[in-house]
Amino acid sequence: MLTINVAVLLAVIVVIRLRRRTHSRSRLDEKFTVVIVLALGVLIAPTPVGRGIMDFLGRLASGVTQAGR
Repeated sequence: MLTINVAVLLAVIVVIRLRRRTHSRSRLDEKFTVVIVLALGVLIAPTPVGRGIMDFLGRLASGVTQAGR
């Protein structure tokens, strides 16, 4: 039986959609891409990978704010 991880499927869809030319996208197409990316974020957030990304971004933001002082 073949199982497909929804997060992986959404990631593939996002990559395919973002490879398209920018000027050929309609406003509805852009909104749909944003919804897909938000759904991907919600699916990834509670996973260990999502926590690792959040930790990395937190450290990066902390370093940037300390460098700006």
